[in-house]
Amino acid sequence: MKAKLKIKQIRSCIGVEYRMIQNLKGLGLGRIGKTVVVANTPSFRGAVKKVLHLVTVEEVDNG
Repeated sequence: MKAKLKIKQIRSCIGVEYRMIQNLKGLGLGRIGKTVVVANTPSFRGAVKKVLHLVTVEEVDNG
């Protein structure tokens, strides 16, 4: 049973680099307060690492 990542955007993307905004969109975010659950894979972890100052991350079970 592989865990998933629950990602919540807590800061605005105003004033950040364009690539970070695209990274947030790729994760399914884009506005403060939005939450998504994504697979815990190296590609998603790398995307989260680039915007870690804008989001909070929790590990959740598959169930």
